[in-house]
Formats: sequence, structure tokens, C-alpha cells
Amino acid sequence: MKYGARNAIAATVTSVEKGDVVALVKFDVKIPATMASVLTTESVDEMELAVGDEVLLVVKAVNVLPVKD
Repeated sequence: MKYGARNAIAATVTSVEKGDVVALVKFDVKIPATMASVLTTESVDEMELAVGDEVLLVVKAVNVLPVKD
């Protein structure tokens, strides 16, 4: 199956909750994972981000597309 998403994260389905119209599928993501973010220099300076800082990453996305071969 071909798909257009560039970022792919290996995962295992952990639960499937089916409703009348939609289903909620939860996944266990394979760790370790490395993520990156593009920020303005002003934002980095305002947050005083430095190597070794502990942060919370909030992922904002429209869809999570499961693909099964």
C-alpha cells in the first residue's frame, strides 16, 4: 500500500474501541524515538532552551494514519 505521509513510526495496536460510526484505535509506539522541531530563534531564546533540558513535546497533527502491509 502506498501512502503519502513522510513520517512513519512503528507501533503495535493495543486496543480497538468500535462505535457506530467511528473507532478509537490505540497504539504502543516502539521506543526509542527521536523527534525534531523547527522553531524561531526568538522562541528558543525566550524559552532558554539548551542541550540537556527536559521538555514536554506536544505533537499537533491532523491525522494518524495506520498502515498495515
